[in-house]
Amino acid sequence: MENLWRKCSSCKKPIALGARYYVCSVSTCNGQRTGYVFCSVPCFEVHLPGARHKDAAAIEERAVSPEPKRSIVRPSSTDTKPTGPQEVLIIASRLKDYIHARSEMNTSGQVMEALSDHVRILCERAIDCARADGRKTVLERDFDFLKKSST
Repeated sequence: MENLWRKCSSCKKPIALGARYYVCSVSTCNGQRTGYVFCSVPCFEVHLPGARHKDAAAIEERAVSPEPKRSIVRPSSTDTKPTGPQEVLIIASRLKDYIHARSEMNTSGQVMEALSDHVRILCERAIDCARADGRKTVLERDFDFLKKSST
């Protein structure tokens, strides 16, 4: 078991170091949180009905080294903002559908990042409002500054 890299996400058979394995071409399947790996193309095909991908392909890879050990690092209390790339907070498909329904226009992929930045700023202001009121819960009324600025 020393040369075990990971187990197949479908059949749970071990995948040895240096062995061939397959990943899904769809980013949500091969991200850090999911990280699906398959020992064969038939195992890859088993996940497709549940995943409901429009277009997906099995990409062949080689298990060349063991996964690094994870260590949990807690940010110090002086850190107020996360470092590195920030996640997109906007559901792209819903926003694109909304814009297309309203205007029959397409939406660029960079729009989600720009809107996410705006949402973060709005959330920071709402957090400040909740703190000022002595609460640890952000409420709808903490976003009332939006109503005041739009009138």
